[in-house]
Amino acid sequence: MPDSILIAVAWPYANGSIHVGSVAGAYLPADIFARYHRLRGNDVVMISGSDAHGTPVTIAAEQRGVSPEQVSSEYQTEFLDGWDRLGISFDLFTSTHTKNHAETAQDMFLRLMKKGYIYKDSMTQPFCETDDRFLPDRYVEGKCPHCSYEGARGDQCDKCGKTLDPVDLIDIVCRTCRNTPVTRKTEHFFMKFSAFQNQLLEWVRGQDHFKPNVKNFTIAYLEGGLHDRAITRDLAWGVPVPVEGYEDKRIYVWWEAVIGYLSATKEWAAITGQPDRWKDFWQDSCRPYYFMGKDNIPFHTMIWPSMLMGYGGLNLPYDVPANEYLNLQGQKVSTSRNWAVWLPEYLDRYEADPLRYMLAANMPETSDSQFSWKEYVRR
Repeated sequence: MPDSILIAVAWPYANGSIHVGSVAGAYLPADIFARYHRLRGNDVVMISGSDAHGTPVTIAAEQRGVSPEQVSSEYQTEFLDGWDRLGISFDLFTSTHTKNHAETAQDMFLRLMKKGYIYKDSMTQPFCETDDRFLPDRYVEGKCPHCSYEGARGDQCDKCGKTLDPVDLIDIVCRTCRNTPVTRKTEHFFMKFSAFQNQLLEWVRGQDHFKPNVKNFTIAYLEGGLHDRAITRDLAWGVPVPVEGYEDKRIYVWWEAVIGYLSATKEWAAITGQPDRWKDFWQDSCRPYYFMGKDNIPFHTMIWPSMLMGYGGLNLPYDVPANEYLNLQGQKVSTSRNWAVWLPEYLDRYEADPLRYMLAANMPETSDSQFSWKEYVRR
């Protein structure tokens, strides 16, 4: 009997081009893995899509003076072209900006709320008096309270990997006007992640096939305490909150985007004319693998498993083979400083296979690795 293999690959924000660090971190290893299991005769579906609702998309749209939908649509087209030219063999690469995804996310929201895992509460949130609006997590930055990194965002510190709330930041500023925001109270929906701490610890400790960095990071984080977090925000772009009276709020992207793995599998099944086939990968015996960079570990070993446990009847991740970073000529890739090798620019100039080989031979599986043009030519 062939095995059922779900290959779920990280969703890139639809606000900028893919760089080769992301290819080495998530997309190429997932493709190699998918091709291997297809050759073995296993039942494989590899899915992902563009994260259309992330605040990086709205920030890019505001900077360009266009709609978030236009920005996300442009990059969705670019991503699909890049995967085709690089030979990344997705069964479906979709977007979070679909009716199917919204319905799947809202169904999960309502079911978790009905079971008591989502509740209403007030919270203090940064409010920019200059821009006259509440600031979502990525609209603020400051110093990380854990490692003192100066460029931490309101949702996560890229240096130490800790998830954050905006109010945790030291010397917080608004990213658009650089002024210091005030804090105001606003009502939101919270998920009771704390209810899953012990269950998650027991589950993760039993995953002996996890990479040591993934398993150890998750255990250390859980032993420090898993806290409830707000999962809605005062936004106009995103999946609407399916509760009467909250039409002006949206389900926040870090909670909604991971549901894309489920919604994409449902979309793939519908496209292939077998609408119930998604159950083969989510409700029956199947090994789901989640490919991503190490900065996404918390969302796939704690946040998403909590949601799946609460929802019930859906498969937990079998493995989360997160890779380390691919640095560029001795320096960390920086999109803001344009220090990257962008996939579309590479593919406009050179063939795909030399890059695939270079990245496969130098993949950052257990530690950070380096990309240099000198090494590219040598290989």
